Amino acid sequence: MKITYWSDFACPYCYIGNTRLKKAIRDLCLENEIEFDIHAFELDQNAPEDVESTTVERFAIKYGLSFDDAQKEVEGISRLGIEEGIDFKYASTLYTNTRNAHRLMKLAQSKNDSELVENLNAILFDAYFTKNLKLADRDVLLDVGCEAGLEKEEIGEVLDSDLFNSAVERDEEIALTGGIHAVPFYLFDGKYSVPGALSYNDFKTVLSQIMSENEVDENNETDSCEDGICRI
Repeated sequence: MKITYWSDFACPYCYIGNTRLKKAIRDLCLENEIEFDIHAFELDQNAPEDVESTTVERFAIKYGLSFDDAQKEVEGISRLGIEEGIDFKYASTLYTNTRNAHRLMKLAQSKNDSELVENLNAILFDAYFTKNLKLADRDVLLDVGCEAGLEKEEIGEVLDSDLFNSAVERDEEIALTGGIHAVPFYLFDGKYSVPGALSYNDFKTVLSQIMSENEVDENNETDSCEDGICRI
């Protein structure tokens, strides 16, 4: 099963949703049956390179909330992450531009190494939500990339150029033309779309249903001819 999904490393529900999905995959013993295809999606393409406000302040302004109400909302999202076993520190995240983090992911994907990609994906989310690092910072991305298994010189070459910019933009264009305006957004086997971070149980249900359908399709011997041979 191929799972294509769009996400941003500054999106709390992307981290929470991915954690729930991977738990469901593990508990259903489907680790060897799943192929992930990560697509970039910047929540704010114009986000600053330096921190200009706190997460609570941004919530209050964006949603027209009082500071206290915004803080409650942020704390509520953090609790969802903590319930999934993440040391989730949403209130103290350092919100900056994530374009370079996505370009770093494209570098990892260019290596055709799924383990490298998954390592980097996990480390980037952890860097932002647990360690509260600034993902627009060059040194942070150098350290993150090296920890995941990329070469320091190659990381620097990407960060000091516009390499993989077009790949990130292409992902976002596909999302836009497909009507995807929020993340996380999951596409299972290219035909089952799931917007948002489902619960663990709902992810298990979706995965089980698709696997059952795929099994039926594989075992369904229909009347057909192929390569000069007709099934009888």
